[in-house]
Amino acid sequence: MMRAGVISAGALLVAACQPAPAKAPAREGTPVVTDPAAINPVVHFEIPVTDMDRAVRFYEAVFGVKLDRRETDGYDMAFFPRADGRPGASGALAKGDVYKPTRDGAILYFDVPDIDAVIARAQTQGGAVLYPKKDIGEAGFVAEIADSEGNRIALAQAAE
Repeated sequence: MMRAGVISAGALLVAACQPAPAKAPAREGTPVVTDPAAINPVVHFEIPVTDMDRAVRFYEAVFGVKLDRRETDGYDMAFFPRADGRPGASGALAKGDVYKPTRDGAILYFDVPDIDAVIARAQTQGGAVLYPKKDIGEAGFVAEIADSEGNRIALAQAAE
């Protein structure tokens, strides 16, 4: 069964992979981006968790990264690696009274080299497939999983 939101997200992903014009047409209240190096407006994300130990184990095993745990502003957090000066955003797992895991709301796309392998690792770690791998043409493939905390996480793999 196909969800309209996934089709829209897939279409946006395809559109996002197309070269951006050097100068976007101005809309009232919207800044014009004239510097092609400044096209990624998201700089940080936080994924809500209820069990930090479980969530860290899940994300480290599924994505093959080492998270850096620390307290920030009184919240238990685990930061993903960050490559300064590189495109894209990084973020953290976050536990606290304002962080509520959900399958509803914003969907984060993780760029992965092999969706099938990531899905298999996610299932081994207690995650579930919410939207199976889908070919979206020249932009590659997408899928969605539930993490150990119940969040909806999307995966994107470039076309081969």
